[in-house]
Amino acid sequence: MGNDTASAIEKTFRTKVKKNPKINNAYLLVHSDEHGIHLNVADGKNPTDPGQPNYMASVGKLFTSTLISILYEESKLSFDDKIGKYLDDDLLDGLHVYKGKEYTGDIQIRHLLNHTSGLPDSFWHLLQTLLEDPEIKMDPKKAIEWGKKNRKPHFPPGKKFYYTDTNYYLLGFIVEYITGKPFHETLEERIFRPLDMKHSYMLGYSEPMEDPGSPMADFYMKGKKMTGVKIFDDNGSYAGIDYAGGGVVAPMEDLLKFMRSLVNHEIIEKGTLDIMMSDKAKFGLGIDYGYGIWMLKKIPVFMPGKFSSWGVVGSTGAFMFYHPELEAYFIGNLNDTYFERRGVRFMVQIMDKMMKSQ
Repeated sequence: MGNDTASAIEKTFRTKVKKNPKINNAYLLVHSDEHGIHLNVADGKNPTDPGQPNYMASVGKLFTSTLISILYEESKLSFDDKIGKYLDDDLLDGLHVYKGKEYTGDIQIRHLLNHTSGLPDSFWHLLQTLLEDPEIKMDPKKAIEWGKKNRKPHFPPGKKFYYTDTNYYLLGFIVEYITGKPFHETLEERIFRPLDMKHSYMLGYSEPMEDPGSPMADFYMKGKKMTGVKIFDDNGSYAGIDYAGGGVVAPMEDLLKFMRSLVNHEIIEKGTLDIMMSDKAKFGLGIDYGYGIWMLKKIPVFMPGKFSSWGVVGSTGAFMFYHPELEAYFIGNLNDTYFERRGVRFMVQIMDKMMKSQ
């Protein structure tokens, strides 16, 4: 299977990139020990290097949920803990007021992890505001305060699913409270260093342990180049609202190290990963959401069961998945918010190509 399958996948990838004028640069890594495949390629209108770090947007949520799970295994928290145990009163005051009733005291860590807290989202609204006025400075706490004043919760905690970066800001604060360190330092100490992810870092917060030799890949917002825009500078305000909700920047090879550590129960135990995947909510048609984990499942007609897999998705068309039946990893990025959901469809096409090549 090995070389022929890798060549077929690479051809599919490069054809897709060349045929779609909206793709400026794209990255793909496919790996399977079982099938003897390791493919790491990049292509696009812009110069690309497969070793470049990529801004992975909400793919970072799986790193955050893994950090929380590491602390769970160390008995430093419980998934059922109320968030008030770890967060300041001023942050909690008026955080979740739904139909005149305060529900903040009912929010558990698990509600944040699987997006069932009912809290509102502020990310895209704030990002647009920052793009219009780059002089505005923002950080996660200010983003939450803005949400209290300008957005309303959607339902009481635990009742439904609503995807919001607010949940993951709060998880980041919980990590900081428990460890006594900034989130990005704990991320490096507990994940990047142990897994030798030496070219990974957090956008606007940290630097890689070693120079990756190439700059971060350019990324776009519906065709508009965002790399280098003032709010994306090292001390810019965009990084402030990304934070634990999706600030990880990493090359494909580093991301593979992380996913393999999860699959092989190296960074967290199997029992913990089982909890992360079983305590889930319905995200959408054919998608369940656990603790930072997307789970693709069978949908008659629309999604055959052969594509069942798990991982995480980012708004730039980024994806990082493991397919248990194929025993294969699929990691990539189309680097434009235009491809937010299209990135998953592209990944499924690559999976299909691999299956047909067996």
